[in-house]
Amino acid sequence: MAKERLLTMQRGINFRELGGYSTMDGRTIKWHKLMRTGSLADLTAQDQQFLDDYGVRYDVDFRSPQEVLDEPDRVPGNAKYIYAPVFNVDETKNSDGTDKMTANLEKKPDSGFEHMLKVYRMIVTEQHAKDEYRRFFDTLLANDRPDETLLFHCTAGKDRTGMGAIYLLTALGVDFKTIKQDYLLTNAASVKRIEGATADAKAAGASAATVASIRALWSVDEAYLNAALTEIEHQSGNLPHYLRTELKLTKQELADLQKLYLD
Repeated sequence: MAKERLLTMQRGINFRELGGYSTMDGRTIKWHKLMRTGSLADLTAQDQQFLDDYGVRYDVDFRSPQEVLDEPDRVPGNAKYIYAPVFNVDETKNSDGTDKMTANLEKKPDSGFEHMLKVYRMIVTEQHAKDEYRRFFDTLLANDRPDETLLFHCTAGKDRTGMGAIYLLTALGVDFKTIKQDYLLTNAASVKRIEGATADAKAAGASAATVASIRALWSVDEAYLNAALTEIEHQSGNLPHYLRTELKLTKQELADLQKLYLD
C-alpha cells in the first residue's frame, strides 16, 4: 500500500496515518503502525475491508457511552475493540447534529470557542481522562507485532483524538512544531464537514455569531492546544513531564514505545 498521510474513505472523516514523522534524534515513525481517525460508525464494507487489509488490529474508541450507544463502531474484521471513554458525556459536542448545535448556540451564540477552551482544560486536568489515556498507552505497548496497526478515534477525530496524538508523538520524541502541524491538519482533513455544517446553519437562518461558533466547535485551533498546554505546565512543567507524572509512563515504557514504533 502507498504511504499516504490522508486516507480517503467512502464514509469516514479525518482518517490519517502517523507514519513518516521524524523524531528529534533522527529516527522515523514506522508506517502502518498508527492511525488517527474520526468515527467508524458509518464505514462501508469496503472501508472496513480497507482498514483490515491495512493491518488495523486495535480500535481504541475515546467516545462517551452515549456516543457509542447511538453510533457503534463498525470494527474492522480482525481488530480488537478497546473502549477508553475520555469523558462520560460528549463534552466536545461533536456528536450533536447541526440542528441541535444551532439551537443550543442561538441562546449564547459566541460560546463555541470558549467552550472548546474549557474542553481542552478538562482533557488534561480530569483524572478520569488521564486514566483513559493511560489505557491508550497500555494498548500501544501491547501492539508489539510487526505489520499491525493501532487505530484511535473519537467522533470528529480532532479533540480527544488530537490530544491522544499529541501525547503519543511527544512520547515518541517528535518535535513540537511537527506535533502542532499534525494537530492543525484536522482543519484541512475535515474541510468538507466543517463547510457543510456552517452552510447548513446559514441555510437554517443562524446568526453570524452562531455560525462562527459552529465553525469553532467543528475545527481545531492553536488556542485550544495552548489552553491544554497552559494546564499541563501548571501540573507538570511541560509535556514530557506530564506523560511521566500524570499518565505514569515509566522510562522503560517510553523506551519500549520508541522501539515498537520507530525505525
